[in-house]
Amino acid sequence: MTRARLLAAAAEVFAESGVAGASVETIAERAGHTRGAFYGHFAGKDELVAALLEERTHREREEVAGLAAAGGDTWEALREWHRQRSVHVEQWLALRLELVRHTLNRAPGERSVLAGRETVAREALTGAVAHELGVDRAGAAFTALVVHALEDGLAIQRAIDPDSVPADAVVAATEMVLRGARRPGAGPGH
Repeated sequence: MTRARLLAAAAEVFAESGVAGASVETIAERAGHTRGAFYGHFAGKDELVAALLEERTHREREEVAGLAAAGGDTWEALREWHRQRSVHVEQWLALRLELVRHTLNRAPGERSVLAGRETVAREALTGAVAHELGVDRAGAAFTALVVHALEDGLAIQRAIDPDSVPADAVVAATEMVLRGARRPGAGPGH
C-alpha cells in the first residue's frame, strides 16, 4: 500500500516539477509518508522512476491483451481504450517527456531508466504486429518500432492541439502502417 501511494504521488510530482525538480521529501509527503518510508521501498529517484514506468507498462500491456482476448472487434476496442486513456494523456506525456529529458542528462554509459520500459512496450507491440501480419517476430520488429514512435508523436500532437488530433488517432495510424507493411517488399530498406 505504501509503495503504491509513493508511485502515485511520484507520478503527480514528476509531472508538476520534473524528475530533477522533485524531491524525495515532496514525494513522500504527497503520499502521506516519511522519507524513511520512501527509502524503505526505493533506493532513490531513479529506482522509483523505473518502478513507475514498469508498473504502468505492465498494466497497459495486460489491458490491451485483455481487449484482444475478449473477442469481437479488437480495433474498435483499441479505439475505445485510447479514447478513455486520453483523459490523462497530458499528465502522462508531461511525465514521459520529463523522463526523456532526465535520460538525456544521464552520465555517459549509464543505462536510461526508460530503456526497460521501452523494451517491454516494443516487445508487446512486436508480438501484436507479428500476429496481425502473420510474420515472425524478427519480421515484425521494425513495424512495431514505427508504431511505438507514432504513439509518442501523436500524443505530443494531441497535447499541442487536442481539437485536431482524435484520441484514437494512434489506432488509425497503426492500421495504416500495418496495411503498408502487408504490401510485398514493404519494410526497412524497401
